[in-house]
Amino acid sequence: MAAKGADLCDRTFEREIECKDGILKIKQAEVGDESCVVWDAALVLAKYLQTEHFCPTKHLVNKQVVELGAGTGVVGLIAASCGAHVCCTDLPEVVPLIELNKTSNQYMITGTFTAATLKWGQDVSAFQPCPDLVLVADCIYYEESLEPLVSTLCDLSNENTTILITYEERTTGNKPQLEKKFHQLIKEHFIVEEIPEEQQDPVYHSPDIHLLKLKRKL
Repeated sequence: MAAKGADLCDRTFEREIECKDGILKIKQAEVGDESCVVWDAALVLAKYLQTEHFCPTKHLVNKQVVELGAGTGVVGLIAASCGAHVCCTDLPEVVPLIELNKTSNQYMITGTFTAATLKWGQDVSAFQPCPDLVLVADCIYYEESLEPLVSTLCDLSNENTTILITYEERTTGNKPQLEKKFHQLIKEHFIVEEIPEEQQDPVYHSPDIHLLKLKRKL
């Protein structure tokens, strides 16, 4: 599980990520699972938030944002650096790493930033009313989590909510089947648009990483 406890800082290494207005210093855990490191799909999503295509000047200022499966919190921190009010969520054992990165990057936050526990498929009343933006980076990984994830996306969204999801296309094991099932599930509830690479960050994009925009069906 993710590293936690008083000595968490001693068991991390740091990665610097350039942003529009400075450098984020993201601590990653030396010991832990996939929640503990910055994945490429997270960087694609984080950098997209700063593009002119998605975010003209001050577009994110005062927007309410929830990130699911936040891991290190890098995506939410970039949103908060753009003036958004962000709540990064993950399982209880991951939250200390998000909070550590909040502390390390407090100087970059121009909106607000909090970390909270949220298990997909469970009650989301603490995160109501529905946010303006929901962010999900590289969370299509386990079959048992797909339906709870889609359930939570439905619970957190209304016609005014935008959902942005990135995931890396993987060809090993059952990953192609998982991605197909995820698309089937989200298309039941959402209008799905794939953002082309030319509208993404000029450096942080890849044909293997898909960026989806979801809006609730009326």
